[in-house]
Amino acid sequence: MSDKSFYEQVYALVRRIPRGTVTSYGRVAHMLGRPNAARAVGYALSALKDEHADRRKEVPWHRVINSQGRVSIQNREYSAQEQARLLRAEGVMVSDDLRVNLDRFLWNGLHWVEIDDILREK
Repeated sequence: MSDKSFYEQVYALVRRIPRGTVTSYGRVAHMLGRPNAARAVGYALSALKDEHADRRKEVPWHRVINSQGRVSIQNREYSAQEQARLLRAEGVMVSDDLRVNLDRFLWNGLHWVEIDDILREK
């Protein structure tokens, strides 16, 4: 069992999502070994609104969308349009109905060794 909190693990993984790509809440949960924790990933990203502004800026929360490829705001401080704007600024094409083509922009994820590093960090 890791000493690092689940939220901190989520933030560490989300920080590694490359600019111009997206992933889903469920994929983040699965990579962290908690395949049924997609909502908890959403809660972790939503909790960033309670953190200092610098913390929000260092975790690219906007790169996490729902499994259908739609912008699905969990961080209530920001609107879906703001998330779409941030993604577009990184080169991710977001349609007017807030969809992202996952075939084109989905991040493949981390290698299991990198995931193990996140889970072992204190």
